[in-house]
Amino acid sequence: MNLFGGTITNLEHGLKYASLKNKTIAHNIANVDTPNYKAKDVKFKKLLNDENEKQLRANKSDKRHYDFSFEQSTHVVYSYENFQYRHNGNGVDMDKEQAELAKNTIYYNALIDRINGKFNTLNTVIKGGK
Repeated sequence: MNLFGGTITNLEHGLKYASLKNKTIAHNIANVDTPNYKAKDVKFKKLLNDENEKQLRANKSDKRHYDFSFEQSTHVVYSYENFQYRHNGNGVDMDKEQAELAKNTIYYNALIDRINGKFNTLNTVIKGGK
């Protein structure tokens, strides 16, 4: 029996994504002056597709059916596309990184608020509504 219908698990996955994105942004900012450093980003859609593919199961009901296979990707950090290089070959845009950091922080805090709400509800139920 899943107490919250998978909500806690989904929020947990969201927090993992936000944490990874935050680490990636911090890494980009730390390397702003590193020559030839290419800025990185975490693609949520790619992470979602990778997770969905891991959970897919297929059964062949007929020998004429094709085998079901997919490639599992272990990489979750990708280089930015369409970014400008500076004179030293560095591809970090500080304005973009700071904006992404602010956006990711808001997303992370919203997830934390939702999880706190779920646990407060559970705490109220355990205490009998008191």
